[in-house]
Amino acid sequence: MVRFTIQFFAVVVLLFFGVLLGMQQANEGMVKMKGYHDPSFQTVLHLSKDEDGKLEAMVMGNKVTVENVDEKKKKLEQMKMFNMFSELGKRLAEAVRSSMRELLSFLS
Repeated sequence: MVRFTIQFFAVVVLLFFGVLLGMQQANEGMVKMKGYHDPSFQTVLHLSKDEDGKLEAMVMGNKVTVENVDEKKKKLEQMKMFNMFSELGKRLAEAVRSSMRELLSFLS
């Protein structure tokens, strides 16, 4: 099961990068077909080095940085959104667990 999971995620990652590569190739093809460079066409994936030597990544024109990801993680932790379906699932699971516990104690 672990081997299947690892293989599954490896294939998903490979296909994801294949999609990004395909989008980049389509963008380049559109630029070549148009005959001139149009700044409204953004590259899908752009990697560059900062003057400090740090690696910068841009996906679909948006900068992706470690700080960006950390800020989003903190924001999600602070929000602590209430999910009604999650809460209902927890209550249903607890009800089934307690009823099975009572049934098994009655039978034994």
